[in-house]
Amino acid sequence: MDHSISSDGFFDLDDLPTKAVIVGAGYIAVELAGVLQALGTDTSLVLRKEKAMRYLDDMLSDTLDEEMSRHGIAIYRNTQGVKSITVDDYDNNENGDGLKTVHLNNGEVINDVDTVLVATGRAPAVESLNLANAGIAQKDDSGHIVVNEHSETSVDGFYALGDVCGTVELTPMAIAAGRRLADRLFGEERFQNVKVSYDNVPTVIFSHPPIGTVGLTENQAIDTYGQENVKVFRAKFTSLYYGPWLIDADDKPKTAMKLVCAGEDERVVGLHVIGNGADEMLQGFSVALKMGATKADFDSCIAIHPSTSEEFVTMFPWGLSKQRTGAKISPLNTEVDDNSAIPKSRL
Repeated sequence: MDHSISSDGFFDLDDLPTKAVIVGAGYIAVELAGVLQALGTDTSLVLRKEKAMRYLDDMLSDTLDEEMSRHGIAIYRNTQGVKSITVDDYDNNENGDGLKTVHLNNGEVINDVDTVLVATGRAPAVESLNLANAGIAQKDDSGHIVVNEHSETSVDGFYALGDVCGTVELTPMAIAAGRRLADRLFGEERFQNVKVSYDNVPTVIFSHPPIGTVGLTENQAIDTYGQENVKVFRAKFTSLYYGPWLIDADDKPKTAMKLVCAGEDERVVGLHVIGNGADEMLQGFSVALKMGATKADFDSCIAIHPSTSEEFVTMFPWGLSKQRTGAKISPLNTEVDDNSAIPKSRL
């Protein structure tokens, strides 16, 4: 888009913008909006629809929305995007900066902007590869390369992984897929059937405050297992970290947590947190989720006090779940040897 930059251009900025407009509703948009606002830039976030990060659990996206507004970010909702960006006449600007005016598709206008950053997603850069000439299939709507669970394309001997496949667009996911593919192609015989798992992939959004999420959202769990088979545990509070802050309690940043459990065993199928430290606490809980931990497993873990993460193992009601443990799931994402593993809890 003319008169704008991408996230790449953000790192080329020589000076802190006085007023910035971020266009987008995903990871990059909310992260950079938080950074700029925290540094003192008058920051606006332009959304096509009602809120950012809509695909996350509603608790996360709603709390993020509240916190961004509390931090002073101006959120333009249901705009259907940017119509145009015009640059003010240099002769009429005493600073000669050529400030921009952002015209939104819903008729709203944002004036006196010196930086417009567009973070509305990226397309795979594969045009120069002439994939069609090689017979390699691509998705019609996006151009992503079509692969199976073993990273194999439609042509024998050709493989693809990472963002170019459009499955889970995270750097660690691409690294894991590459390692598993290398194991299968060049490793010992015991690795011949291994494949990377795209289930229960943990991810963190470095927004202000940060978000950690792994597994199914509440709505996804209901769609998968049925409303009657899903139980949700929630908590929302002010972290002890903010206790000494001499501000009104309502103005202190909030932490929100959720466990989504399914089945008679109450296996944890989704874990979501937003608040201070969410980025650091998620990794360990993700291991538990991958192994099939139940609410009873969480309750049996002794809390570390004082910490924010202790809320996950003391979440009300505590100790009332059926005392059933989770299963061991093969780290190779292959079938488990029932003779050497704890039987998997079935839903």
